[in-house]
Amino acid sequence: MADLPTVRWGIIATGMICEWFVTDVLKPDWPEKRANHTIQAIGSSSLEKCQKFAEKYVAPAKPTVQPTLYGSYQEVYDDANVDCIYIGTPHGFHKKNCLDAIKAGKNVLCEKAFALNAKEAEEVFTAAKEKGVFVMEAMWTRFFPLMKTLQKMLHEEKKLGTIYRTFSDFGLDFDIPNLPDDSRYKDPTLGAGSLLDIGIYTLTWGLTTLSDKVGDEAEEPEVASTQSIAHGVDLSSQVLLHYRSTGRQGICTSTTNEPQCKPFTRIEGSKGRILVDAEAPSLPTRFTFYPKDGGKEEVYTFESPGRGFYWEADAVALDLQAGRKQNATMPWAETMRVMRIMDGVRKRGGARFPVDDW
Repeated sequence: MADLPTVRWGIIATGMICEWFVTDVLKPDWPEKRANHTIQAIGSSSLEKCQKFAEKYVAPAKPTVQPTLYGSYQEVYDDANVDCIYIGTPHGFHKKNCLDAIKAGKNVLCEKAFALNAKEAEEVFTAAKEKGVFVMEAMWTRFFPLMKTLQKMLHEEKKLGTIYRTFSDFGLDFDIPNLPDDSRYKDPTLGAGSLLDIGIYTLTWGLTTLSDKVGDEAEEPEVASTQSIAHGVDLSSQVLLHYRSTGRQGICTSTTNEPQCKPFTRIEGSKGRILVDAEAPSLPTRFTFYPKDGGKEEVYTFESPGRGFYWEADAVALDLQAGRKQNATMPWAETMRVMRIMDGVRKRGGARFPVDDW
């Protein structure tokens, strides 16, 4: 393990997503381990929150290096021993958190959705380019072995032959109208609504299964969409992707009115269909191929010792070791493409954030 790259992480915030990330990267039994990870520092709005977080989620792993705990984010950015900042705050804080970290010369892995809109995302990437630091959107699902295997089968091996359509749905039952006004699921200043929180996953399934290109190399699909709005946020979003060059279509939906349906994604082609299933679209665990000729179905199952955050963490480590400023799976141009699509959905549907200039 000594010859593997090591990343010393600075964790920004102490919520659930940070809990998942920290417990995952500290697990010793990763499959095909490609990097070492240290939780070097943790920052929160209070030192007490950091202490409770470290006691509950770091201490059980018995790491050789104990994290430095801070009652602010800025102290994490300024810590000379931190290599990369992991940002797990609500969407509405991502731009500021990223810019503050970049100003301090830190590399950044920022949770999805990367920003509230494409304009904010562009500001962050411009700052990163000027400072010469690595930045990546933490769209962890794209790094799962299941996703890599599925994409290879679809786009290289042509398992489905000609791909026709992808259906993908993500549902949660949050009852947004009855949540407190300051809830991150209800407050527009925090990027509330189904689209940025869970719709981004179904959009990802559509984009990755209908084409093998990302970023500047990818075709911009035509997009039609609708949203159901209450209290200024979308309770549900329906996005239709149309690839003019191939005729392929993606139907990508999200809702906070109904629990998740299973399987959550169906990909149709001339040789059959593939159904993807799991606890949620963000955590795919298996897919099944059903051949159109009536042959035997094929089940592909993928296991991991945690939720799967270590695959993206390892990818960051390898990029930093190589001196790269972007990741090939999730380059800046791909984040911008997704943000532009979501901006268009919100413009048409009416889910406007205070920072939007339309």
